[in-house]
Amino acid sequence: MLRLDLARLDREGSVSIEGQIPSDDPLWETLGVSLEDLAEVRIRASLAGTGEVVVRGEVVTSFVQECRRCLEAVPGTLSTEVTMVFVPSDSPGAEDDGDARVFDARASELDLSVPMREEVVLAIDPYVVCDPECKGLCPRCGVNRNSETCECTEEEVDPRWDALRALQKE
Repeated sequence: MLRLDLARLDREGSVSIEGQIPSDDPLWETLGVSLEDLAEVRIRASLAGTGEVVVRGEVVTSFVQECRRCLEAVPGTLSTEVTMVFVPSDSPGAEDDGDARVFDARASELDLSVPMREEVVLAIDPYVVCDPECKGLCPRCGVNRNSETCECTEEEVDPRWDALRALQKE
């Protein structure tokens, strides 16, 4: 877990945090990709004059995800810059609006794991393909068209459209 000690941040004004989130951490369970290695996090948290906490840094990891066409494993790497703003709950107009995250003003520390996960989710391309020429899976029999050919016919007529086809011929 990545935790930011708010008392230390208040004393020092700026704190550097380096940490790792294991690939088997429950945090990654519904990510849609499998992390192959630790997620390395290097961030610097600064206290703004108005009470906000600004966190900037980098997340680096490697992962495997499925090709959107054929479901084969596609390896990838991620190295992304992150910037997050946290606003104390007692600030005027404090609301979690997507640009800033609200934290309990009485908290002694700030857990950065979930916001870091959100940044990783946004940075990973959800539409990866193994090859631009990937033929995908046959929608009828499920054969991987990159490695096998199937005997399915390309054009199966859906009988629900017969009435419209009859109108088109008139």
